[in-house]
Amino acid sequence: MTRRPRLVALDVDGCLLQWTPGTVKAEERVRPAVRQAVRRVVAAGVPVVLASGRSGLGLADVAGLLGLPSAGTGRLWFVASNGAVLCRHPPLEVVRATTFDASDAVAAVLRRLPDARLAVEDARSGYRVTADFPRGELSGRVARVRPEELGAHEATRVIVRRPERHDPGGLDALAAELGRAGVAGTGYVVGLTDWLDLSPAGVTKASGLATVAEELGVARAEVLAIGDGANDIEMLTWAGRGVAMGQADAEVRAAADATTLPVDEDGVAAELDRWFGPDPTAGRG
Repeated sequence: MTRRPRLVALDVDGCLLQWTPGTVKAEERVRPAVRQAVRRVVAAGVPVVLASGRSGLGLADVAGLLGLPSAGTGRLWFVASNGAVLCRHPPLEVVRATTFDASDAVAAVLRRLPDARLAVEDARSGYRVTADFPRGELSGRVARVRPEELGAHEATRVIVRRPERHDPGGLDALAAELGRAGVAGTGYVVGLTDWLDLSPAGVTKASGLATVAEELGVARAEVLAIGDGANDIEMLTWAGRGVAMGQADAEVRAAADATTLPVDEDGVAAELDRWFGPDPTAGRG
């Protein structure tokens, strides 16, 4: 990419927000340099899309931390639930939700990992869970149901949460098994917890972002994407310029065109300022 991007896609946790040390939660605050850099992008008339594993409701909260949307800039786009849900905000509106029959996935998880906590997401009604999740990990309405009720309705994703990393290959093996059955699984570690998202086959942040870019009339080559997790790999590969955070695992950095500073050194701001910074020469390459 040699010209200023016409669309910027940003992951949230590990990019805009950093993890609270020793916990499985992100700090619910945006560092000033990052907030200012994002707002400079918006001021330049370039859409900022939040692309995350979080729900649309969770992304609305993050937008508030960023002070978005700014007056006169129009509604935001969210690529939520790892691409399964596309939203506009404000007000929060689900534009598209890609669902799948989660019953087989739920049965396989319960059979293989009986100690895991499961959450089945419906983009419009919240989550059905087998056990309570720690406060703040799920955004929106949460209803506890019997395990056999989890797969009763179509879902946008299934979240599998392990309490500790005593079997680091367990979720990878489960993801591979479900992948053979046509259910995509992205495994990644969140703080001290094993966490696996299961989604409809072919649905990723990249597929969601491609739809948004088409709606906005922006070519793939004109998209800048920044991420740090395994669930960002497809998006970083798809975008005209994919940038990995400095703390990202090697496989994520390998998928990207470039690597910026870590989240605790304002890596998002460093990359955005390359294109939208106060320096009048920014964005020339």
